[in-house]
Amino acid sequence: MPLAHSGDRHLCGDCLTSPPPFDRSLIPWRYQYPVDSMISRYKYSGQRKFARPLIAGFADYLAPTLQDCGRSKPDMLIPSPMLPGRRRKRGFNQARDIAESLGHTLNIPVRTDVVRRTRKVQAQRGLGREARLTNMHGVFEVYKAVPERVAIVDDVVTTGATMRILASVLREAGAQEIQVWALARTPG
Repeated sequence: MPLAHSGDRHLCGDCLTSPPPFDRSLIPWRYQYPVDSMISRYKYSGQRKFARPLIAGFADYLAPTLQDCGRSKPDMLIPSPMLPGRRRKRGFNQARDIAESLGHTLNIPVRTDVVRRTRKVQAQRGLGREARLTNMHGVFEVYKAVPERVAIVDDVVTTGATMRILASVLREAGAQEIQVWALARTPG
């Protein structure tokens, strides 16, 4: 959940009561005005110009954050996978766009062929956290080798259910350090 102060040693109440299978999340903005409008126009209307300043700001946030934390940057960025039919309908995968831009800027390889969605699920919008976790169970499959350090990239983290499931399958496949990178997090 969003915190008043950032830092490597701060944990939200949610992470204290139900530790996630990822090690840290780097999410610079809350999903509220004007960020929510910018992401929505990008994601649902294909207006990529609204994502450009967010992605550039995110890269500016990540570079010193990765340097300051004393950890190595991830070996690979993995965009949250999207089913091919949804990608065709939307015309792009926003997580892939974000990952490719960050990967280029931060010199981190992006791999879209490591994890895939195995089935279509009910839309996550409007579902609570437990329903989202149930909905996403068994939806991801790792089918290529996973390096030790990875970052999962997406546009918005809502309840964290998708990130928890995706991080779990990556951890089972051998990832030792898993980060979640997203543009925004819902406030609560």
